[in-house]
Amino acid sequence: MKQNNIIGPKAIVHLGRLKQNLLAINSRVGEKKLLCVVKANAYGHGSIQIARSISDINNVQFAVFSFDEAIELRNANIKNDILIFSKLQLANLDLAYKNNLILNISSFDDIHDAEYYLKKNKVSPRFHIKFDTGMTRLGFDLKDADKVYNEISGILSDYIEGVYTHFATADEGDLSYAEKQLKDFKKVIKKANQFELSFKYIHSSNSGALLNIEESYFNMVRVGMLLYGALPSNEVVDNLGIKPVMSFCGSIVNVRKVKKGTHVSYGGVYKAPTDCNIGVVQTGFADGFPRPWYEKGYVCYKGENFNIAGRVCMDQLMVDFGNTVPDLGDDVLFFGDYQLGNIPVEVIANEINSTPYVLLTAIGGRTKHVYTD
Repeated sequence: MKQNNIIGPKAIVHLGRLKQNLLAINSRVGEKKLLCVVKANAYGHGSIQIARSISDINNVQFAVFSFDEAIELRNANIKNDILIFSKLQLANLDLAYKNNLILNISSFDDIHDAEYYLKKNKVSPRFHIKFDTGMTRLGFDLKDADKVYNEISGILSDYIEGVYTHFATADEGDLSYAEKQLKDFKKVIKKANQFELSFKYIHSSNSGALLNIEESYFNMVRVGMLLYGALPSNEVVDNLGIKPVMSFCGSIVNVRKVKKGTHVSYGGVYKAPTDCNIGVVQTGFADGFPRPWYEKGYVCYKGENFNIAGRVCMDQLMVDFGNTVPDLGDDVLFFGDYQLGNIPVEVIANEINSTPYVLLTAIGGRTKHVYTD
C-alpha cells in the first residue's frame, strides 16, 4: 500500500490527532496554561510543524531544551511564549531579550549573570526559577530557598515570572516519592510569601503527573509525551483516550523467493523456517528503527504482522513475508496507528527494555516527515 511517492523511511504525522490529544488534555486540566514541550524536534515529530499547528490555541505556550531550538521556532514566526529548560548562559541573554524568550534560573551563578545583564542594559528577558525537589539535576537545593528568594527579591523580581520543579517518578505505580517532591515544592512556594514574592506561573506536572497526580497541576501544566499520543511508561493508564500522532513506515524495495534454511542479514542469525518471500525494506537503524527489535519484532503489511528477518542493517531491514508476495513500493508499518495497521510504540519499548521517549526522539536520518490531518 503506497502512502505517497516517497521511497524510504517516512514519519506520517497526524496533526488532527495532535489537536484531539490537546483537547483531551485541556478537558482534564481545566483552565490552566499548557506548556507544550517541543524539544528534541518535538520528540521526533518536527518542532516547527507541531508548534504551528497548535500555536493559535489560547492557553498554549511552548518549552524547548536548547537556545537554538527556541530561535528556530522564532525564525519560523512562532509568537507564543517559549521557555528554555537548559542552563542559562550569559552570552545568550541579549538574544533572549530581543526574541522574547524565557530562561531557566537554576543556580546562584545564573542569578548573578541575570543581575549583571540587567544592570548593564537596563532591560532583561523573563525567567522561571527551578527548584530540585528530588531529580538531582538542574535546580536550586531546597535548603537554599531563603537565600534564593532573598537574592531575587531585588532588581530581578520584576522579571521572575515562574517557579517550577520536575518529578522523577510521577509515571510509576508507586507515587510516594513524587508525592514527597510535591509536598516539598509546596513548602518552597509558600516560603516565597515571606519575601513578598509571587509568581505568575507555577508548574510541576509532567505527562505522568497529569495522569496520576491532579494536585500537581497548579496554574500551568507541562505536557510532552502525552501530547504525541504515547504513554510515558507502562505503569500509567491512558484515561484520556489519546491517539498516536506518528506512524513510522518504510518502503519495500525488493522481494525474493528463498529456500528453507537460507541465511538472512548479518551474522546469519535468521534462517528461513520455510520456503518464503524475503522483502527488503528501505529503512535502517540510522533512520531511527530500533535495532534490538529484530529479535522478537515484526512489521505490519495490509493489516497482517510479519516477522523481521535477521539483524537490522544501517540502511535496510529484511522481512519474512511467508507465502505473501508484497508489492514493490508498498509501505510497511513499524509503529503507530495507520491504515496499514496498529503497532503501539509502547509495545516495542517494553519488549526491548526501552521507552517511547527513546524510540520517538531517535527518528531521523533519511526519514521524511509527511504531515496530514
